[in-house]
Amino acid sequence: MGAFYSNTIVEFLREDTLKISGSLSHEAGLAGFYDQKHTQTLSWNEEITLLKSSLQQLCLTENNSGNWGILLEYPIARRQKRIDVVIVANNVVIVIEFKIGKADYLNGDKEQVLDYCLDLRDFHFESRDKIIVPFLLATDGKSIENDFFNIDDLVKELVIVNALNLTENIIHAINKWNDIATLSDYKKWNNSDYFPTPTIVEAAQALYSGKSVIEISQSHARKKNLTKTSKAVVDAIKSARLKNEKIICFITGVPGAGKTLAGLNIAHDKELQGEGKSLATFLSGNAPLIKVLKKALSNDAFKKIKKDDKTAKQKSTDRIISFIENAHGFLEEYFEDKEKIPNNKIVIFDEAQRAWDAEQSKKKFKRNFSEAEMILEIMSRHQDWSVIVALVGGGQEINKGEAGLPEWGRAIEQKFGNWKIYISPQLKIGNHSTGNLSLFEHPPQNLSIIENEALHLDVSIRSFKAEKLSLWVSLILNNNQIEASKIFNSDLTKYKIALTRDLSTAKNWLRSNCKGTRRMGLVATSGARRLMPYGFDIRMPLEEAEWFLNDRNDVRSSYYLELAATEYRIQGLELDWVGLCWDLDLRRNKDVWDFKTFSGTKWQNVKALEKQQFFINKYRVLLTRAREGMIIFVPPGDVKDPTRKPSDYNQIADYLISCGVKEI
Repeated sequence: MGAFYSNTIVEFLREDTLKISGSLSHEAGLAGFYDQKHTQTLSWNEEITLLKSSLQQLCLTENNSGNWGILLEYPIARRQKRIDVVIVANNVVIVIEFKIGKADYLNGDKEQVLDYCLDLRDFHFESRDKIIVPFLLATDGKSIENDFFNIDDLVKELVIVNALNLTENIIHAINKWNDIATLSDYKKWNNSDYFPTPTIVEAAQALYSGKSVIEISQSHARKKNLTKTSKAVVDAIKSARLKNEKIICFITGVPGAGKTLAGLNIAHDKELQGEGKSLATFLSGNAPLIKVLKKALSNDAFKKIKKDDKTAKQKSTDRIISFIENAHGFLEEYFEDKEKIPNNKIVIFDEAQRAWDAEQSKKKFKRNFSEAEMILEIMSRHQDWSVIVALVGGGQEINKGEAGLPEWGRAIEQKFGNWKIYISPQLKIGNHSTGNLSLFEHPPQNLSIIENEALHLDVSIRSFKAEKLSLWVSLILNNNQIEASKIFNSDLTKYKIALTRDLSTAKNWLRSNCKGTRRMGLVATSGARRLMPYGFDIRMPLEEAEWFLNDRNDVRSSYYLELAATEYRIQGLELDWVGLCWDLDLRRNKDVWDFKTFSGTKWQNVKALEKQQFFINKYRVLLTRAREGMIIFVPPGDVKDPTRKPSDYNQIADYLISCGVKEI
């Protein structure tokens, strides 16, 4: 759906103000977007009157400006809001956020209009390659002299205006960036395709509040839509329900492809709801992910509840708790009581590759079974039908005892051969997105296996500017710098990646790139023990919900760039801009990686192949956390410190540069 009102500027000037505001009120009523309040109509009247006065002056100054487009109340689906005013002027798009009767230019308002512009730049098809200029207009604000710097970004610096100087600032922006050879088509812009890619937190909030995944997430490259995967699983579930079958569906994909989002979407599918609740339980052994999602959902829900309504808050909290469960808590509840049948027919197990093997399970809980086997046994207690949906991120096992894919295959083949198995071809043969592992070591006999391409997500929506980021990361970690460099220069041109040897440079790079409410933060592996001279003790406690959710003004938030999140804190989550601090736990030894752990006062060799793979996977997790770009900080080292030899750090930096990264 386009803007509530759109026209050329000249026709806008001719049209009656009350007729325009009446049209806005009518469209708002049809869309259910606004409560029809008298104050809103008055605001629109004042806004339209001010625009007419300013644009009349513009037409006297700028030739052909009357043919430019003006749009009022244009929707930004990802933000669930509308832009007050958009002016489409050839290759320039001016986005204006009105604050009628306001005298202050608040930070929250600045972030709001910047967010609109960033979303247009990244997800709005007709805004590609256009100059986008954000305007914040407080009608009673003080006049501020704006600097129209030509920064290296399609979204330019915020322009602060009031009722008196709107015209002169529009003219200044037009004179600075307008290309008269580019003809504007506001109708085409208004009807443009829009492909938002939400963060996992935004997606959870939207799905939890009843919105469709079709609205909140589509592949920016239009190659694969998450709804295909969700539909394939829901269809399999409906078939199992009809035929009284027990099935397990494996969803695989590259890091950031949206496996968790697909799982959340399946849990909220309308066809899987019954008696006021979902038939599905979303399980995860990732404690930080659960903590962040629950906090985000409760914050969002509580905004809609009266402050003193404790009953409503408790009901909302209970619903959130039942929606997302800790996998270990689920096993504790059901495994000890062999007669207890799960409440739900469907369990969606996020990061199923991290399920513990029997040895780790025995060590932790004195259970002689792997977690994969336990979940299969518990769900087998249903007499008729039941479903397990396993979301698998291959090559991301980061802990001892995480059994990975083969354990699921072993448990099915040896004890649960009556279960029907749905997999992707990629999972059958293994590829880089599954950590080069397959479900079964050898083709099994007498098992019902159904292959479906839709069960594999091969396009990253997290890194929406770089579909091949995960491939580039795999090439780096597999010591293939020649191919990595080719991919970097051919497929990662819109995704910013830089390298620096100076921490201050890394922080400044993040601050200059991270605008609006886009999120930035520093990450490092749990083995990065010699970042201490730079103020990072990775053993320090980090409160995930505060770090991921709190705003720029909170010292506990990721924005402050004071605490680095490890792979354990950030796996399954994401940031828009990442600063990766690379230490000597993973270093170069000629043409291959060398693995070290810091103990006492020195680095020690890691010889066990399994542990070496964990080191690779830890860096794979950190290298694939950024949605828009990352900077890699490789310390310079210190010749006086034998634990931080400059030559060791230099080899890492040189190798990354050979993989295509440019040093700044």
